[in-house]
Amino acid sequence: MPAISRFYFMTAICFLTAGIVLGLKMGSTHDYAAVGAHAHINLLGWVTMSIFGIYHALNPSGASSRLAKLQAYIYVPGVLVMAIGLYLLLTGTQAAEPVVAVASLAVFVGVLMFGAIIYRTKTA
Repeated sequence: MPAISRFYFMTAICFLTAGIVLGLKMGSTHDYAAVGAHAHINLLGWVTMSIFGIYHALNPSGASSRLAKLQAYIYVPGVLVMAIGLYLLLTGTQAAEPVVAVASLAVFVGVLMFGAIIYRTKTA
């Protein structure tokens, strides 16, 4: 398995754990204000990063590219900062809005880069 696949799987499981912890907190306190952050953590963190890991495991030629590493360096911190900022924003910290906006753009750029990886990777 390429190193980037392992990186994505390890990162994805961290986001899944965070998503579950946040879900448990919301459920136990009956405060669902952060449900949007919970959804983003699980979808962009757990699900999407798992898909990235699977893709790279199945297509090691794309996994070894500089673009793949750069994409990970942009996407993963983008999701992390966006998730934290979104949690803060949804729970009342309005000052987090520009942080969420910038991090969302980083996530979008990371998705576009992953699309470029897919189109550039030669498959058998």
